[in-house]
Amino acid sequence: MALDADVAVQQQNHAPNDLNPERDLPSGFFEFLLPLHKQFTPRQQAHAAKRKEVLAASHRGKHPDYLSLSEATTADWRIELPGWCADQRNQMTGPADDAELTVKLLNSGSPGVMLDLEDSTANTWQNIMQGVKNILDAYKFELSYHDQKRQKQVAVQRSKTVTWVRPRGLHISQGGVVKNELMSASLFDVALLWYQLDPASLTHNFSVYIPKTEAAEEAVWWRDLFQTLAKSKGLPANYIKCMALVESHPMAFQMEEFLFNLREHCLGLNLGRWDYMASLIHFMLEDPNWILPDRNTIPHDVAFFQNLRTLIPEICHKHGALAIGGMTALYPSRADAELNERALRVLEQDKRNESNCLMDGAWTGHPDQNAIAVAQFPDPNQGMKRPGLPDNHPDLRPAPKGVGKTTLSGTRAAVRTVIRYRNGVLNGKGASLLDGYMEDLATDRIYRLMIAQRVRHKVNVEDDAGKSIEHTPALITRLFDEELAKIQRDLPAEIDRKAAATLPEARRIAERMIVQGQHSPV
Repeated sequence: MALDADVAVQQQNHAPNDLNPERDLPSGFFEFLLPLHKQFTPRQQAHAAKRKEVLAASHRGKHPDYLSLSEATTADWRIELPGWCADQRNQMTGPADDAELTVKLLNSGSPGVMLDLEDSTANTWQNIMQGVKNILDAYKFELSYHDQKRQKQVAVQRSKTVTWVRPRGLHISQGGVVKNELMSASLFDVALLWYQLDPASLTHNFSVYIPKTEAAEEAVWWRDLFQTLAKSKGLPANYIKCMALVESHPMAFQMEEFLFNLREHCLGLNLGRWDYMASLIHFMLEDPNWILPDRNTIPHDVAFFQNLRTLIPEICHKHGALAIGGMTALYPSRADAELNERALRVLEQDKRNESNCLMDGAWTGHPDQNAIAVAQFPDPNQGMKRPGLPDNHPDLRPAPKGVGKTTLSGTRAAVRTVIRYRNGVLNGKGASLLDGYMEDLATDRIYRLMIAQRVRHKVNVEDDAGKSIEHTPALITRLFDEELAKIQRDLPAEIDRKAAATLPEARRIAERMIVQGQHSPV
């Protein structure tokens, strides 16, 4: 079904209509960008089209699977890990358009920090431009914010922290930069940063975090872009370094091939588990045997995560690359002692599990999490130890049967969350702290897919009176109406009176995206 115009607007970042790229973008940048656009955007569009074909095939029963043996999986090849990247026991992440959080993360002492232009930054022209500016200022140690409590300006401090930048993924197009044409958002973000920075002033190589990869062949696109950019400044072809997120189901079967294709640049893989969960549901949406329980009742070591969580270190360490674990969504609170204690306890258990799986580090989003996260990993890069798996091709989609709970309250909570998340997006926020969890687009996708899956397969649950009730479109509409009314009656902490005005629009868009099956990560 075609997208409603309002939903399409939410998914497309378009530059202002009066943008004059030669006047309004950095001097000379448009001339630098145009040949790159002609070279790389058609390839990006082809990759995006191929992704749709793979998803459609999965819905017909041809699910993603491992590739045939190749040089990537049989040859003896190694990745050279630079000394500045040997220790990544914690990588803190946050939206690049938030200057205060960016400074706090970079000053936290974390071994790595990922500044995000993707899921946790609302995909609007204004937010992306602010994020790019903040990143460039952070590189120059000029980014600062005003600390209200201490009444002083706090700036980024020089440190050994490795700074990564996550651009928007290959699935996203940027409108309005070239008149009447779409451009790869990945290209635009990386090129805009690269054009304005001085590599000689950086404390380490320019480093990119690649999101949302779905095929090993996409690594060639990134390789060619990195090498073209390096050549433009007279640097060695392998100068730009990267890590890549494993956050799509097809990518999980092609990790070794992806690393091989990008071996001159890629230093590791990261299990982006919340987006991965969303992707797994999306690819298995038509299978009535693959129904996801309520998200927050699923243990962190559930088989579909754990099997992948042990496979990633096996592949990465085989070739000398880092394996990085995922984000713990429960957020510490300095105002709520009970929540804070629970959040840090869950964090410790989660990161210890990833360490035991031989991950080399993991993601967090709050400075108070850094010390606990680092402490769970005994040594930088775990000495490249390998799990010694009995099967190098484990089952990566075991059905979550007997795991967690499937309840009406879980569906209701999902409805409530997608309304609040979408309302944040309408007000320029790509990530919101909701009921103790830091939620971004990944959570929104999980919950919208979870709801769609339950309706698609007419899942029965018990209502509050113990009566069996079937998930139907009418039930979902009723839940959206009820949850919207509750939110409007008792506004959550993240919604002020001004933001409350957009709640009906957020509710309408969120339900329409579910009805229309719009679950791609945009």
